[in-house]
Amino acid sequence: MPFTTGLNHIATMTADLDRLVKFYIDAFGAETTFEMAAREDHPRMVIIDLGGGSALNVFEVSAEDIVGDRRRQGGRGPIDHFGLAVDSLASLEATRDRLRELGADIGEIQRLGSEWSLFFRDPDGMELEVCCHAG
Repeated sequence: MPFTTGLNHIATMTADLDRLVKFYIDAFGAETTFEMAAREDHPRMVIIDLGGGSALNVFEVSAEDIVGDRRRQGGRGPIDHFGLAVDSLASLEATRDRLRELGADIGEIQRLGSEWSLFFRDPDGMELEVCCHAG
C-alpha cells in the first residue's frame, strides 16, 4: 500500500506569469500563497492554491525555453515536475533517508511557502519533489 497521500502540486512554465495567475484566480477562485522574485539560479515563481490541498506552481521563463506543442496530445508540454505529498515532516525526512539509501540524486529539505520540500531525480533523471504541509 502506498505511503504517499496523493499529488501535492503540478509545476508548469509560462512566458507571462501575471496573465496565467490572473486566469486561475478569475476562473477558479484560486489564491496566490507564495511568490518568489527571479534570482540568478531560479526563475520568478508563484504558488497558486487550487483548493483541496492541490496547488499549481508556475515558473516564468522565456517563450523560447518552453519546449513542445501544448495543443498536441503526446507533445512535450509545459509540465516541469510533479510533487508527491506525505503527511508530515518526519515522513519527509524518512523519505529523504530512503532516497539516499537507494542512491538517488537528492537535494536538501527546504521551506517553500507553506510547504516543506525535497527535490530528487528518479532513475531516468526526471526531477520530482516530495512535500508536506509545514506547521
